[in-house]
Amino acid sequence: MALLRFLVLPFRAPLVLVLFVVAVLLGHHWTIFQQELMQSRGIDPQIFWTVEVVQALLVVVICTMPDLLLRQISMLMASSRVISLVVTLLLVITGGLYVLQLSLLSDVLILSSAVLLARLDLTRIKVVPPPMVAASWLALIVLGGIWLGHALPNPFDAAALGRRLT
Repeated sequence: MALLRFLVLPFRAPLVLVLFVVAVLLGHHWTIFQQELMQSRGIDPQIFWTVEVVQALLVVVICTMPDLLLRQISMLMASSRVISLVVTLLLVITGGLYVLQLSLLSDVLILSSAVLLARLDLTRIKVVPPPMVAASWLALIVLGGIWLGHALPNPFDAAALGRRLT
């Protein structure tokens, strides 16, 4: 019975499917972007995909467990003024450097919006698993979508287009 409820979950909470589609589109977009970066700047594909996957996982964790994370950061910052200063500087500098890359910020905003909407839809149908379970399932959905999007062919690749036409 639990398996049946799990299988009909995308029909009861359609924004979970939207999250998967967003992940597929981002994976495909990142594949095209990675090819452009390899040609123009010579960036290693393994480094690029590591950064993108870690970024996606961080977005899922932050959007799934904001109360737990903020509570831990608040307790850490309340323990000492030096730690508070170091954490604040680290967050501001990291955030500032990240905001400089606006194309990456738009991907994060799109993915975080999709994750938050999926969580809201799951809450609407009263499916509220523990935060770690929700983060794991949403991360699995996002990573599966990114993997599927990465496997899609690039429509702008002239060599692949020539192989399809012949």
